[in-house]
Amino acid sequence: MSWDSYIDNLIGQTKDSAGSAHVDKACIIGLDGGAPWTTNAHTNAFNMAPDECAKIAKAFKSKDFSPFMSNGIHAEGTKYQFLKEEDGKTVMAKKKGEGALTCQASKTAIVIAHCKEGCQQGNANKGVAVIADYLESQGM
Repeated sequence: MSWDSYIDNLIGQTKDSAGSAHVDKACIIGLDGGAPWTTNAHTNAFNMAPDECAKIAKAFKSKDFSPFMSNGIHAEGTKYQFLKEEDGKTVMAKKKGEGALTCQASKTAIVIAHCKEGCQQGNANKGVAVIADYLESQGM
């Protein structure tokens, strides 16, 4: 089974009434250690380094987001400024000129999406939530 189809689904969930998608890339990583579930072969893959994934997974697993608050969140070599955390399962970050990140954990995975500059992070949040909530409903 390929998890890459979830990237397409997530991006589709972020479209506005004009049909414009508000996420340009996404990935799913494991909550335990940050191993990738989606591949970098997908056109819209968020190609994060293993150490970036491991740091994100560690923060979500421990529910200690203080490293994000002090050091930001690194993704594809870019440092995003931590904005907020909600309910120990959703984190948002932004980098002026680059865009924004939305990360949401399910029981076993973390869904991560990048919202390009000028797009609406709220739409990205919705798309990430749809996938994370679905995974959660499936026991994942």
